[in-house]
Amino acid sequence: MAEPPLPEERHETPLQRADRNFGELLQELRVAQTGVQILFAFLLTLAFTPRFRSLDTVQRTTYVTTLLLAVVAAALFMAPAALHRSLFRQGAKSAIVRVSSVLARIGMVVLVLALTGSVLLAVDVALGRAAGIASGAATLLVCVALWGVLPRLVHRAVVRAAAAPKEAPRRET
Repeated sequence: MAEPPLPEERHETPLQRADRNFGELLQELRVAQTGVQILFAFLLTLAFTPRFRSLDTVQRTTYVTTLLLAVVAAALFMAPAALHRSLFRQGAKSAIVRVSSVLARIGMVVLVLALTGSVLLAVDVALGRAAGIASGAATLLVCVALWGVLPRLVHRAVVRAAAAPKEAPRRET
């Protein structure tokens, strides 16, 4: 069963839609990329602090894993620009948008893991392992709720609203 058209249907050509979608995706990636860069810079500096030598094996493993996740997230968020540059003016805009969207989604998953790991590590060092695990789990849950569950709920509400029969305007008495 096909979904009803969304109320914000635009009248544009496939190329215009691809251009608009790519522009919107790049704007979203700029926001995410800034966060990843800050996280990555923070993680890079940790290894050069005096306290780093006192980390236990679990903390060092968490650190390295989180650092690598931040690198992968950064690479995934930068890949659409590289893909666009490589395929510029070759009639591949729709494919670039599709692939870039997948890269962005994967990047968000990797970013959630990097954020979770960084919170786990910082709180583990500051307050202890149990607090670190609890804080990391809370970070994961908040990100999944805001980035995964909330969009699905909003989409469901939009589809329901579009499918609902339109009521006649009420007359005030």
